[in-house]
Amino acid sequence: QVQLVESGGGLVQAGGSLRLSCVASGSVFSINAMGWYRQAPGKQRELVAAISSGGRTNYADSVKGRFTISRDNTKNTVYLQMTSLKPEDTAVYYCAVVAVIAGTYLPLSSWGQGTQVTVSS
Repeated sequence: QVQLVESGGGLVQAGGSLRLSCVASGSVFSINAMGWYRQAPGKQRELVAAISSGGRTNYADSVKGRFTISRDNTKNTVYLQMTSLKPEDTAVYYCAVVAVIAGTYLPLSSWGQGTQVTVSS
């Protein structure tokens, strides 16, 4: 079991950048794949990016080329660097432990409070 705390959200103009952080409790962070999800008003939660324990990454087509997921196992932290932000990126962003099954990412951890990202036009 882990506890995850997201931070780094805020209000930015379209075209701006923001870096989100997710700090995980426990000393076994390094063995888990991690993912960033987001939920916009009136929409379902969706996977934005994922990173394996070995550092391999995958991205949703909507953010590919703009967002970068990374992790620092010494700090038990996963990051989401967001650039060229668009109004449609506005959402609450959540991190989660994920499992990869047949190319599908499944969240395993409970959802925390997330961090709000608002992009103005």
